[in-house]
Amino acid sequence: MSNFGFTRLRLVNAYDVAYQEARSAVGASPILQEARNFGLLAEAIADCGLVVGATSVGHRELKHSLRRLEYGARALRQHLREGPAALLFGSEKYGLSNEDLSYCHWLVRIPARRDRGSMNLGQAVAVCLYEFVRSSAAASARPARPTPAPGGDLDRLTESWLEALTESGYVNPVTSHSTRLKLRRLFRRLRMGAEDCELMLGMLRQIQWKLESARGEPASRDAEPRR
Repeated sequence: MSNFGFTRLRLVNAYDVAYQEARSAVGASPILQEARNFGLLAEAIADCGLVVGATSVGHRELKHSLRRLEYGARALRQHLREGPAALLFGSEKYGLSNEDLSYCHWLVRIPARRDRGSMNLGQAVAVCLYEFVRSSAAASARPARPTPAPGGDLDRLTESWLEALTESGYVNPVTSHSTRLKLRRLFRRLRMGAEDCELMLGMLRQIQWKLESARGEPASRDAEPRR
């Protein structure tokens, strides 16, 4: 509940030993400390204009309309603008009884596998609460793109790669021009960001500096490794 911004926890006939001891949760102790325990379900939901029960359906015959969680979450959010509402979960072992369901206006289900519809209570609560706070606008928002690498940096990267590949024997001097064109097209297809391009240039400078040092040649300033 704390993860997704819900704070009002109401329990019905909570097992007293576990209820009294359950006063510690990472970053969520106030929710447990302020939780209310009722003797009857009717008392717990007396101020709620909408009560939605969560069920895995199973083999029972339901007398309520049943909605998938995605649709039910939208309807519940809309109602919350008008007044209090409750999302009702049953016990870990038995779920909601027929008596409990009679207090519900309609039901929601998590679209789990038909033969594995039952979930751990804590997991089911987390899935439902996530769906209630999930923003469809945020889901469709495009991530920010990095600043594209300038053409000059891509050309320097092309030449650095070509030099390294030539040094390794990968490139035949006769076909070096063709390889240069392939590398130029490759780096532009990758849509490389400016930071990534600069990082790769730094790596290649280090490689070239090491190769020149290994041959005993004086390393040029351009090939000096960056720290």
